Amino acid sequence: MTNPVQTLTKSVTVNDNPFMKPVEWLSLALLAGVILVVLPLALDGFRLNLVGKYLTYAFVALGLVICWGYAGILSLGQGVFFGLGGYCMAMYLKLEASSVANTKIQSTPGIPDFMDWNQITEVPWFWLPFKSLPLTLILVVAVPVLFALIISYAMFKRRVGGTYFAIITQAIAAILTILIVGQQGYTGGINGITDLRTLHGWDIRTDHAKVILYFVNGGLLIACILAAQYVKKSKLGRILVAMRDKEDRVRFSGYSVAGFKVFAFCLAAGFAAIGGAMFTLQVGFMSPSFVGIVPSIEMVIYAAVGGRLSLFGAVWGTLLVNWAKTSFSESFPDLWLFGLGALFIAVVLAFPNGLAGIWREQIEPRLTRRVKGLRAPPPAIAPPQSAPVGAPAE
Repeated sequence: MTNPVQTLTKSVTVNDNPFMKPVEWLSLALLAGVILVVLPLALDGFRLNLVGKYLTYAFVALGLVICWGYAGILSLGQGVFFGLGGYCMAMYLKLEASSVANTKIQSTPGIPDFMDWNQITEVPWFWLPFKSLPLTLILVVAVPVLFALIISYAMFKRRVGGTYFAIITQAIAAILTILIVGQQGYTGGINGITDLRTLHGWDIRTDHAKVILYFVNGGLLIACILAAQYVKKSKLGRILVAMRDKEDRVRFSGYSVAGFKVFAFCLAAGFAAIGGAMFTLQVGFMSPSFVGIVPSIEMVIYAAVGGRLSLFGAVWGTLLVNWAKTSFSESFPDLWLFGLGALFIAVVLAFPNGLAGIWREQIEPRLTRRVKGLRAPPPAIAPPQSAPVGAPAE
């Protein structure tokens, strides 16, 4: 039996499968230019912070490209990992904002206000690690990835996949939302964790701080795109594609399908967690409304509109959907949901491969031909041929 992974590997040589093709470098430069140069120059502080919030969702869409597009694992619960990353960062910020001086009017100074309202007299043990910023930065990624590892290992080892896996992740999102709302004294309940002020003494509420956080967010997004591109172009990426198309053949070839699925799911969770932490820093709060079923499905829509096989398309899709959502809600407050639904239907029907399909089918071939034309050496000019001896002169 032919090994599908070896077939994929042999069919692509090193020269034909570079880390990024010239057109992909151009796509990255275009995206980086728009995010880091054009938008900061063109938008005011409020709109720029709004775009920064959109970009935090793009981290989730990037993870879905690897998890869903390449590994074939549809997760309808990515809001769980987005929310966990955001809550980890919010816990540190809330503890810093809950100093004795800032909470002296409470019955128990030195603890978050919602704990005081619920008659809790000391900080719970699981909040204590978030008093350290370096440890918090580690836990922002480690906690969601560990949670994803437990979920995925338990299910993929039992070969739970497809629709069943999607439904289970959706149920987990609903359960975690109910848990956060129910444990109001420890999580802030339905209101979430609010009134976040400083990051290691640096006021994150000022306009200058929001601009800096926007550029940090954009830089982290570009770094995650490069990391996802590395996975996509490596042998691991080819195994994920082979596993998506012919899972049984990959398993019979001796590869651990469950292990590769766990890796893809955990990588997507890590990307989502980074986005959640940056959301908390830029927006200034985190609530269970970003953990549940509805935001998780919206995040899948971002990847679908942009193209679930394109890293760059996922980012553009996220920006387009959220821009349309904001524009429709401002211009047509009573009809904006219908307009947004029409946008989704139009994109799916007209462009089944999303925005990336338009780029790949219409624009990229033309750019590739142009790049090859620029690289091609000029045609050699043939030297003039002298007339043979004895030939009559013209």
